Amino acid sequence: MLMLNFDLFNMAPGTLTLVVVVGILVLFFAILFFNFIPVGLWISAISAGVKVSIFSLVGMRLRRVRPARVINPLIKGTKAGLAISQNQLESHLLSGGRVDNVVDALIAAHRANMELSFERAAAIDLAGRDVFEAVRMSVMPKIIETPMISAMAVNGIEIKALAKVTVRANIARLVGGAGEDTIIARVGEGIVTTIGSAKSHQEVLENPDKISQTVLNKGLDSGTAYEILSIDIADIDVGRNIGAQLQIDQAEADKRIAQAKAEERRATAIAKEQEMKAQVEEMRSKVVEAEAQVPRAIAEALTKGNIGIMDLYNMQNKLADTKMREGLANVKINLGKDDKLIPDND
Repeated sequence: MLMLNFDLFNMAPGTLTLVVVVGILVLFFAILFFNFIPVGLWISAISAGVKVSIFSLVGMRLRRVRPARVINPLIKGTKAGLAISQNQLESHLLSGGRVDNVVDALIAAHRANMELSFERAAAIDLAGRDVFEAVRMSVMPKIIETPMISAMAVNGIEIKALAKVTVRANIARLVGGAGEDTIIARVGEGIVTTIGSAKSHQEVLENPDKISQTVLNKGLDSGTAYEILSIDIADIDVGRNIGAQLQIDQAEADKRIAQAKAEERRATAIAKEQEMKAQVEEMRSKVVEAEAQVPRAIAEALTKGNIGIMDLYNMQNKLADTKMREGLANVKINLGKDDKLIPDND
């Protein structure tokens, strides 16, 4: 080492500069080589028993794929006993899939003795579903709690029920199957139908399991990504008397309709009364007009000699007598209306 240092110091300046430049270039290319070619990852794969060539890692770099995102899941899957290849994982990664999630799902399904191929797991993952969570749900069922559902029995009493649905993921129907919202909607519809067909609310309260049995027998999980294992009524309560409230509202509406019709009839009667009064006034004006023609007719009859003076005198007496009788009749009517003016018979 001392000789090397001595020789370096005793070199010519041009030679020393060339040696430094060559050393820097060698160091640069070494760093570039180890950064571009993941030698450490290749060594890890070889030591784990995964056959991966150094050229395939270089090809991943050229295809702009991070080798660690493919090789690490491949090592994990191979150690778990899965028959998967590097090309399958790389193509799934290039398709936008989650390779780690798919491999974890395959390992979980393999440990649970479930039949799940890589193609199906990749399809489920590309469909946007969490395939690892689906496998876990197949092994350990999930409980879905519905919101409080209100329904009315035949006797008009409201029943409120809360159900818990135990479901298990159906791997075969994860692609294209409906989700949890459909399960909750169908269970709610079944509860409303069952309560609505009950004759009384007491029948529902006495046998709440009848609701779960009826709903479960309807096959609500058809076309969904889940399999319903059980439906349990967690809470049930009595609500309002909707039937009585509806009758009260109907009676109130009928009352308002009757009042409106009565008001319409009253307005019609008032209008008719005013019309009759107008007709009476019209007839009175005609009577006055006719009476105004009487003196003229009498004068003309006298002029022509059709009647004599005595006839006129007798007619005037009769008219005066008629007016007197009408006046006496009006006086008796007024006396009958006022009790103070009627003399006592005693």
